[in-house]
This record gives sequence, C-alpha cells and structure tokens, in this order.
Amino acid sequence: MSPASQPDRGSIAIKFTGCTTSVAPLGVGTWAWGDREVWGMGGYDSSLTEASIEQAWEASIAAGVTLFDTAEVYGKGESERIIGKLLAADPERSASLLIATKFLPLPQKPRLHTAMRTAVLGSLERLGLECIDLYQIHGPISLRTHAAMADALARIHAEGLIRAVGVSNYSIREMSSIQAALTARGLCLASNQIEFSPLRRMPETTGLLQACRDLAVIPLAYSPIGQGRLTGKYSAANPPPGKRTFSAHPMERIDLIVEKLRSIGLAHGEKTPSQVALQWIISKGAVPIPGAKNAAQATENAGALGWHLSADEIEAIDALALSGQRTLQQRIWQHG
Repeated sequence: MSPASQPDRGSIAIKFTGCTTSVAPLGVGTWAWGDREVWGMGGYDSSLTEASIEQAWEASIAAGVTLFDTAEVYGKGESERIIGKLLAADPERSASLLIATKFLPLPQKPRLHTAMRTAVLGSLERLGLECIDLYQIHGPISLRTHAAMADALARIHAEGLIRAVGVSNYSIREMSSIQAALTARGLCLASNQIEFSPLRRMPETTGLLQACRDLAVIPLAYSPIGQGRLTGKYSAANPPPGKRTFSAHPMERIDLIVEKLRSIGLAHGEKTPSQVALQWIISKGAVPIPGAKNAAQATENAGALGWHLSADEIEAIDALALSGQRTLQQRIWQHG
C-alpha cells in the first residue's frame, strides 16, 4: 500500500509480547526536558522551565497524545525525573500513558545484563514506575552480539521490569537480526526509533521504513521537524541556537522546503509548516515524536492529527526533501 493510499489512522498499534497497545500516531520527545547543553534549559533558554514542561505535558494529554519518549542520558537523568514528578501528580491518569525510555549500551559496559539491569532500575526509580512500557536500545554501538543483547532484555523482561522492547538507529540488517534473536527468546521487537523528516528522508529511500512494515515494527521518528528548522521560526539569517546538529543542512536549502510546507498548509486551514511536516511523516507510516517546551508547542504539534495530505502534496514534499547526511558521527551512531 502506498503512503498516499494509507487510511488516515486515528491510532496506531504498538506490539507488546502477547498483546498490542493503541496510541495516537504522534508522541512527544523529551530530550529538551532537563537538558542544558543542547536545549538550554536553565541556560540560554530561560522560557524552558519545569512549569512550561508541565503545561506541555497537560496540553499533549488533553489532545490525546499519550506516548512520551525519554532516555537515561537526557539531561543526565533529569528528563526522567521530571516525567516522574508529572506521573506522580496524577497516578490514575498516568496509568493510561505509554512511557518509553532508553538504555545506552556503551562498549565499556562489558557485563551487559548487569549494566542493563542497573540502568533499568535507575530509570524506574527516576520515573517512579514499577515497569517501563517500552525499553529501547539507544543505538547500535555495543560490541556485544544481538544474541547477548536479546538475552539481557529477555532476563529483565522476565523480571517484569519492562513490557516491550525497542531499538534506535538500527539498520535493516541490525533490526532483522535483533528481531530474530528476540523472537527466539519469546519476545518481539516493537519499535525502531530513527531520525526521519523532510530533512532526512534516507530511512524511506533505503527501504528501512518498508522493512519496518514487513516486520510489524513501528518506526518512531525523532527530530521530525529538524530540531526546529522546519517550524518557520529559523532561516538562513536566523539559524537555530545551541548544539542542534541533527538535520544541520544549509538553511538556504531548508528555507525552500519550509516555503513549500507553508504553501501546502494554507490549503488545509492554515496548517503550519511543522504540522505539515509531521503529517507527511504520519503519511509514511511512522510516528513522529517532536519536542514540546510549552503548551503552545504541544498544541501546535497535535494540530498534525485529524487530517491528511493528498498524494500530490506528498509527492511535492518528496521532491524537495533531503536525503540526509552521512557524517562520521552518524556513521558510528545512526545506522538507520
């Protein structure tokens, strides 16, 4: 089924071992929550505070967005701690949310199961949870085999510490390999989190998105608006601040894409460039997880739901979309 002919889904099923969970085809990425170095919280971005994050949290949930993605390394654990406070404030409602976090499999962690178990217990403590809904391997950077990784995941799953398993930045080969290793241990692979946007179309052109469909793995798209580059807020004369290196193409090229997104958005009730970009990702069968620093950004993100692009509009964006970069860092870190 081509992207343009796919139904406008009101929800998407994420596969857990023995069951599935339905969520909106949009989530929230929380890298900025608690992070000073890249996103400026407590630094250059004085508007990003725990109060503004709480407003983003509330606005997202009110719009039906219930998937929140974090990681043990975001803000050195601060993102998880902030989410833990928000979860504790309303335990009954929190039970309906899907919380995803990640384990960083650094090569200097030789005792894999011990390192992973320590990490998951730390994440659980910061989040205030007894079980993590979706536990993801942050990148294909471990020196251990996929069989060893699957063994460690199966053991912490058997303890009831995690419900579902995902990966991030895995190539087709890597994803297929760990899927097979997990299946042999009675588990399934739920997701593969990748950088995907009109500024990095590579996962589609290389066949990774199709491989996800073939394996019933949900692709989660991080940096879906190019770390702010597709909002229309930035330009060649006003580039994004800080160390936002993903999708760091020349802004002159990005300006052309933003202008096309803006013109398409006008035909859909004045949708913004970022809403068009997010809907383009949804049309490809991926779940974008944009960041939200406040209620306004969360509400704008949710405006990507409930409508769809025409086949001609998708093709027009495809024609301008950039393949993506292959820097040394990305060759090491991003295989997907």
